[in-house]
Amino acid sequence: MAKSTPEMNNLEMSEGNKPLLNAVIRHIRDNVDPITEEFYRLGEGRADRWSYAPGQLELLESVKQKARDAGLWNFFLPNAETGEGLSNLDYAYIAAELGKSPLAPETLNCSAPDTGNMEVLERVGTQAQKDKWLKPLLAGEIRSAFAMTEPDVASSDAKNISTSAVLENGEWVINGEKYYISGAGDPRCKIMIVMVKTSPDAETFRQQSQILVPVDTPGVEILGPMHVFGHDDAPHGHMHIKFTNVRVPEENILWGEGKGFEISQVRLGPGRIHHCMRSIGQAEKALDLLMDRAINRKAFGKRIVDLGKNMETISRARIEIEAMRLMVLKAAKAMDVLGNKEARIWVSMIKAMVPEKVCQIIDQSMQVHGATGISQWSPLSAMYTGQRTLRFADGPDEVHHHVVARAEVSEFQESNERQLAAHGKTQGKVFSGP
Repeated sequence: MAKSTPEMNNLEMSEGNKPLLNAVIRHIRDNVDPITEEFYRLGEGRADRWSYAPGQLELLESVKQKARDAGLWNFFLPNAETGEGLSNLDYAYIAAELGKSPLAPETLNCSAPDTGNMEVLERVGTQAQKDKWLKPLLAGEIRSAFAMTEPDVASSDAKNISTSAVLENGEWVINGEKYYISGAGDPRCKIMIVMVKTSPDAETFRQQSQILVPVDTPGVEILGPMHVFGHDDAPHGHMHIKFTNVRVPEENILWGEGKGFEISQVRLGPGRIHHCMRSIGQAEKALDLLMDRAINRKAFGKRIVDLGKNMETISRARIEIEAMRLMVLKAAKAMDVLGNKEARIWVSMIKAMVPEKVCQIIDQSMQVHGATGISQWSPLSAMYTGQRTLRFADGPDEVHHHVVARAEVSEFQESNERQLAAHGKTQGKVFSGP
């Protein structure tokens, strides 16, 4: 059973940061939404899909500068000197708003996978590593990638990672393949954190390390993009990368040899919850699109909202959104109160629950839209593929269900009170039968 405390039931945003939330909402409304259509229009038909068309980045940078000037920057680092010092709970309210817009997270420098990478560097990086890579990332000058998943092993089990790194004459020599490396297609992506096996003879959880690898290092070969539902997601991309005798300095290792698994826990906990925070915004957007379509179009002489079970669909969507919101807020509060390690069960609960439920709400919105809902005339199909992909990102649903169930089974087996209650042996009551 997930640990809880009375304090975790207070899920209200702090009074001091409510004005910040309002400022973020205004930023999205006044600065981000007006340029979104133009940003994507400029990118249509560009000669090189793995670049940006003239004017795109300039447009994006202009909005990023407005965010910097307003102090709306790097919210994702809780209690960090390099961030705004927001609690996970307060950031959850902000991230839900960011999830409503495809460009909003980057305009506030709160985009995956950079957020997770920056958190790792901030927590365990050396000063030299921070100076070289964290500073430009925090400034929004470059992008990054996290290379963990491999094509030939079940990478949901981090112990399976086979890409090797051998120390030779003060350099790590890296060989292996990674795939579905999100963000590695972006020409602004300059650095990768690569999960490797450095100590094959060590105990199971000490065999892995994480190493900083600049994208332009000789031997790093991007073989091409993986397609998600037929789309290459250029220029961001989800790349298939081969490492052939890639050499980087010994000091590029993060935290130390054999710390890779521990770093993954540092990174993936916040990463998972940030995804789920933004997903609430996606669900809200999908429901708003559903409502607009259902109220303003007619079929068979009635508004679509009044046909079939559409009113019930709206009701269930709202109920699911509020249930998800409470779960996400409680998981965020657990991280604040218990710490990332103790809160892992709460994080796994929302990671198993939220993307699946959001997929369902988007699917229902698509259904109300008819053929338009699956076309380029609507953002719903892209929203759906993003959420469906999220059911694999940072661990598939099955892994998180296993984490939750394993904790529940363990707690039950250790609790005499629960076992007695299950058999009706509390308060003098005894039930007969098997």
